Amino acid sequence: MDTFDIVEPRHYLVSTAVEEVQKIIQQLTIEISCKAIQFQAISNSGIHNENIKDQPALLAKWSAMLRGKRPFHPSIQVLAPSQFLITVPLRGLTGYRECQVRHWRYYTVHGAKLHSSVRDPEELHQWLQVEQFSKCLPQWHETDMNIEGDLVPAKVLIIFRELVEKSIISCNLSNKVTVMESFSSMVRVAVETSESQVEVELVPAVEIPTCWPKKAQWPRCLKRWPSQEKVQCIKSLGFDLLAHSNYHWQLCFFRAEHMLMEGLDEDGGCRMKCFRVMRQMKEDVWCAGNKPVVTAYHLQTVLFWTCEKYPRTKDWRCFCEAFLRLVRKLHKCVSQHFLKHYFVKNTNLLKYTNTSDLDLVASKLAVFLENPMLCLD
Repeated sequence: MDTFDIVEPRHYLVSTAVEEVQKIIQQLTIEISCKAIQFQAISNSGIHNENIKDQPALLAKWSAMLRGKRPFHPSIQVLAPSQFLITVPLRGLTGYRECQVRHWRYYTVHGAKLHSSVRDPEELHQWLQVEQFSKCLPQWHETDMNIEGDLVPAKVLIIFRELVEKSIISCNLSNKVTVMESFSSMVRVAVETSESQVEVELVPAVEIPTCWPKKAQWPRCLKRWPSQEKVQCIKSLGFDLLAHSNYHWQLCFFRAEHMLMEGLDEDGGCRMKCFRVMRQMKEDVWCAGNKPVVTAYHLQTVLFWTCEKYPRTKDWRCFCEAFLRLVRKLHKCVSQHFLKHYFVKNTNLLKYTNTSDLDLVASKLAVFLENPMLCLD
């Protein structure tokens, strides 16, 4: 069977799993929101933050972007068919402004200051202070999540984990959702769907619309992809800050990345077909398993860089040539253990990935490139 013949069934199965997981987690987060106002239930619309809802022009732009498109669950990122990441929006933090003064402070989870030297945050990471928001709920000033004005992700995650555990019981979801053990403060749950079990990481997120971070020096000069109109629309959707580590909040661009994927082939090209076939090959041949070292997010980033380097319509007319170009780019990144983040320079998305596993994937890609056995036409 041609690989592309099984892409659509795969897409259907994953979409079905996304729908089921979304409904379950929505029910769970509604209960969590009732228990603690700081946490907001995920929604289908992609509009969580009060800042977006109060901007009619931005709402209209967002709605137009989604009109007639494939189902969109902005909170859910499919890393692999059985591995999802879901962002849970935090409520009551509005009017964000970037902090001008760099002062790095570290604490224990209980609030005691650490005096030992701890490295500064990486490019995707930053501290977050209550004073960076012009409006915030009184709860954000309380010591269960706040230490001397700093909003500490580890403390947010501890509270969130407790709420998840209690809400699973109060929602009668114990037969469908199980909290998984974790060596860190992250919150992972196993969700039973009609077809299989899906591992889901639940990540609290501060949504920051209508603002673009200074760390994201994008677009780069003299680049023809995407168009300037799309660039402005993407940047107007802002970014998120995820509670993804003990001290630092992680910059995230899910809305921007989704919009880059939308309308990708309006010129009649085959970019999306290339991406879907590459993803299928990764899952079936190059990097199979429930926790792959190379995820769909990595493939998407490879696609963005390749679209930027080859912006012309004629570069995407021949599927065979375009697909092999993408695979070669992927092979180069995996072989060098280096894949740049699309929006934030000097950030290697493969920095903490097991190098032996990457080398194994690289060898499989090399074998494929020596003799591509796909029916690519």
